[in-house]
Amino acid sequence: MKSKTAKRPIEILIVDDNPGDVRLTLEALKDGKVQNRLHTAHDGVEAIAFLRRKGEYADAPLPDLILLDLNMPRMNGVQLLAEVKEDSALKHIPVVILTGSREVEDIAKTNNMQADRYVTKPIDLEQFTRAVKSIIDFWLTTVKIQTEER
Repeated sequence: MKSKTAKRPIEILIVDDNPGDVRLTLEALKDGKVQNRLHTAHDGVEAIAFLRRKGEYADAPLPDLILLDLNMPRMNGVQLLAEVKEDSALKHIPVVILTGSREVEDIAKTNNMQADRYVTKPIDLEQFTRAVKSIIDFWLTTVKIQTEER
């Protein structure tokens, strides 16, 4: 028996200026069991263009989940988080901070700004992969991001 609602791939936006971390995150997500489409932005300015479908991103899908680094040029993660959470068209998107920062101030600030989770990037490759997979598992299995056609 077929479901009345069609499932679509989960759209994930990775916002990180470190090509190595982006590559590791992409690899961890490719190994997952969830059908997803991955998109990247290298800083907050590029991410805002993607989210608001400006310029080259005119046909970009609205992501179901944002994985956000904090330390980036032009517009950092804290500034981007503020933009997302203040925009009525974007604020429903879960934002998971995935960063190298272990600063208590960063954790407190982003929690106060309604980040959905704060995960410190492990240095070890295996632990990094496990952390990314656990984020996706949590948001797609436990929380169950809406995946029916919008």
